[in-house]
Amino acid sequence: MSMIDNDWLDAVSPEFGKDYYKQLYVFLKKEYSERQIFPPSDDIFKAFHLTPLSKVKVVIIGQDPYHGDGQAEGLCFSVHKGIDTPRSLVNIYKELHDDVGCYIPNNGSLVKWAEQGVLLLNTVLTVRAHEAFSHRGKGWEQFTDACIRAVNDQDRPVVFLLWGRPAGEKASLLNNPKHLVLTAAHPSPLSASRGFFGCRHFSKTNEFLIRHGETPIDWQIENI
Repeated sequence: MSMIDNDWLDAVSPEFGKDYYKQLYVFLKKEYSERQIFPPSDDIFKAFHLTPLSKVKVVIIGQDPYHGDGQAEGLCFSVHKGIDTPRSLVNIYKELHDDVGCYIPNNGSLVKWAEQGVLLLNTVLTVRAHEAFSHRGKGWEQFTDACIRAVNDQDRPVVFLLWGRPAGEKASLLNNPKHLVLTAAHPSPLSASRGFFGCRHFSKTNEFLIRHGETPIDWQIENI
C-alpha cells in the first residue's frame, strides 16, 4: 500500500492509530494476499496523492471503486485510459457538454481534474473483483468521513458535489459557511434523468470559484 506522504498526512494520521483502522489494515492485507482486489494497492490513496489537501477546490464523492477488470484507478468515476467509459461517467460527460460545452472525450481518465484540485473521493476505497460493495462496512467509511471533515475545516471556499443519496448523506459533515454544497441525483443510467441532467453543477462550481478569486476548473478531458 502506497502511504499518504503529503499534507494530508497531518490531517488523517490520527486515524491510523484507531482500532477501526488497525482492523481495516489487517483485513486489507489478507484480502490483497488471497483475492483480486481493485484498485491495485499502490493506487488506494491516489486521490490524495494527486490532490493535496491545501490544493482542494472541489470534492466529488463516489461510493465504491469500479469492480471490473482494469477499471479502478483510485479516483471516483475515473478509469484508466484505454478502458471503456462507464455509463455513469458517460452521463457526467453529457451533462458537461450541455452545461459548459465540453466535447465528449474518448476516454474516462479524470486525472486532469485531480491535478487541478478536484478531490475524486470514493467513500470506500477498495473492492473485490466483480463483487460490488464487498468492502463496505470494513472501516473505510470512517476514514473517508475524517477526510471530508478535514476539507470542511479548511479556511477557504470549497465546492462539494454530492450526487445520489449516499453522497448526499455526507452533507451532515459539512457545516463551514465558506463552502458551497450542491446535491443532485446520481449520474447512473437508473437515476440521471431524475435530477442529474440539468443540474449545471460544473458551471455553478466555476462561477463560485471565480467569485471567490479562485482559478476555475478546466473540465475538458482531452481525447487520446
